[in-house]
Amino acid sequence: MNAKPPVRIAILAMPETSASVIYGMYDMFMSAGRDWAQIVEGRAGVVTMVPRVVSCHGDSFIGGNNVRITPDASLAACMDADVVCVPELMVAPGTPLDGRFLEEIACLRTCHAAGKILATACSGAILLAEAGLLDGYEATTHWAYCDLMTRRYPKVKVRTQRALVASGEGQRLIMAGGGTSWLDLALYLIARLAGVEVAMQTARVNLVDWNDIGQQPFASLARTGQAEDAVIARCQTWIADHYAEPSPVAAMIRYSGIPERSFKRRFEQATGMSPLEYVHTLRLEEAKQMLEAGSEPVEAIANEVGYEDAGFFSRLFRRHVNLTPAQYRKRFGGMRKAIQAVT
Repeated sequence: MNAKPPVRIAILAMPETSASVIYGMYDMFMSAGRDWAQIVEGRAGVVTMVPRVVSCHGDSFIGGNNVRITPDASLAACMDADVVCVPELMVAPGTPLDGRFLEEIACLRTCHAAGKILATACSGAILLAEAGLLDGYEATTHWAYCDLMTRRYPKVKVRTQRALVASGEGQRLIMAGGGTSWLDLALYLIARLAGVEVAMQTARVNLVDWNDIGQQPFASLARTGQAEDAVIARCQTWIADHYAEPSPVAAMIRYSGIPERSFKRRFEQATGMSPLEYVHTLRLEEAKQMLEAGSEPVEAIANEVGYEDAGFFSRLFRRHVNLTPAQYRKRFGGMRKAIQAVT
């Protein structure tokens, strides 16, 4: 019986991508099937995946964080691949993309039409949306870009809380959320294309843990940008110090000096959130910080950030953060203590 040929993977590199994600993916794919046998069984392992770094013209360039990246080939090599991976785009949310990445987007469209799997990490999903490939499908991206994707690509069904989404015909559009969720993406692809056992072995060799809680526990719920509307911007500054007061929305309306209906309409237009939603996000962000850094009871924290009903606070926290307050404290309070202990 002939051995199954290795899966061919093209990793798309651009000046807006960081070397750590490009070469981190490269190393994970090369490890699959090879390293476990070498380390545990003392024999040569079978290479199950062959990655190549590709770029627009195949020339060496300086990528994100000023690291030189030397591709193996140009975009044309994507047509020889089974999978095309798009790492993150190091562009600020809201940066206009008109006229940018035209050749990469055209390549992704061609590859998708040819039946290839397209997989993105972090904000790389924006390229799939820009190519129109996500219209009508579920998608995810880094939590800081989810609002942008919802506004700019209204046909895309953005799933903010999910760390990984497989979507489209034949589930050939695969997206991981933010930061190091490219590890989840790599393990998913290894499991799907080389087998679950190979993925488990790769995870053990590389000490990789599967992220099963999604993005929301890591996300900043509050939007820090000041509105261009001067009145609303002034109210944002005021509410940042007064969110725990009783009836904070009514107080903010009085502070604005404009009628309630006009205020609510202008506030949502300027911030993308209703005044009450905005207050909730400020309160929950403060609660997250208190849960991480201290040991106050959940009831006391709820009261301190403005909630008299601790049960309501806990339900609201779970809905927005995807963990209970106690779970959040255990995970992130423990992480903070561990980091502080070694610094």
